[in-house]
Amino acid sequence: MTVMGKKGMKGWLYLLPALAFLGAFMVYPLIDVCIYSVEEGYNSASQTFFGYGTYNFGYVLRDPYFLRAIKNTFILVIITVPLSTILALLISLALSAIKPLKELFQTIYFLPYVTNTLAVGLVFMILFQKTPYSDGLVNMLLKAFGMSPVEFLEGTYAAKMLVMCIYTIWVVLPFKILILTSALASVNPMYYKAARVDGTSSFRIFWKITLPMISPMIFYLVITGFIGAFKAYSDEVAIFGTNLNEAGMNTIVGYIYDRLYGEGGGYPSYASAAALILFVIVLTITCINLLISRKNVHYV
Repeated sequence: MTVMGKKGMKGWLYLLPALAFLGAFMVYPLIDVCIYSVEEGYNSASQTFFGYGTYNFGYVLRDPYFLRAIKNTFILVIITVPLSTILALLISLALSAIKPLKELFQTIYFLPYVTNTLAVGLVFMILFQKTPYSDGLVNMLLKAFGMSPVEFLEGTYAAKMLVMCIYTIWVVLPFKILILTSALASVNPMYYKAARVDGTSSFRIFWKITLPMISPMIFYLVITGFIGAFKAYSDEVAIFGTNLNEAGMNTIVGYIYDRLYGEGGGYPSYASAAALILFVIVLTITCINLLISRKNVHYV
């Protein structure tokens, strides 16, 4: 064996533990899900099924609970991903412009990211929930401005979705602010000095220098934001409880969990079919974002 061959073999030996880990916890489960999704009439108790086919996908796509979960997830994605990214960019620009107490403000904004999701959800539930003793802090503020109290958590669908969007944006903001603040700090200040010498306006500096320079980070946040929003489940449980179907606020991941372990559980074939549908949706949106990024993302 040549020296290059020995080095190659040594490299593969170094990679072996990681490959074994990926195979055991990523590749094998994915293959298992694909197999479950085409097993028709699967019985969890007897571990038997009638045959192979696409019935499970048809059943899931006709299931009203799944269609509602898709609707909830898409609304959450469409609203929270752009808004959270824009808000994070504005806050990051403000933080970059503030010299005194900059580190303090960065720490304050980052606190929600290291706080337990369920704990944050309980706080939001207290803020919005009406009780026999109180209408909740948010309703108290509405009353102070002369508006009527709103049943946020047990009222209309729009009120529930509003709470869910506010909560989701608030939870994801810290990570996005951290990434964008770091991206802004990495921009070469010589570009700004040259632009100011030429008398360029602040808006034009932002549009022509800052935004293109940090566009890779923005693109990264948009992609991860889409993936994270499509995986939403624990946030909804934190606010509306475990019975999300009754609240009308279930998500695709919540539907998958219910089909496995919930009241309508014991159907891994339906859960696997739903999981693959979610995979196709996320993959499609990611590919679209990649195509769009070719023209709008500038890598230095």
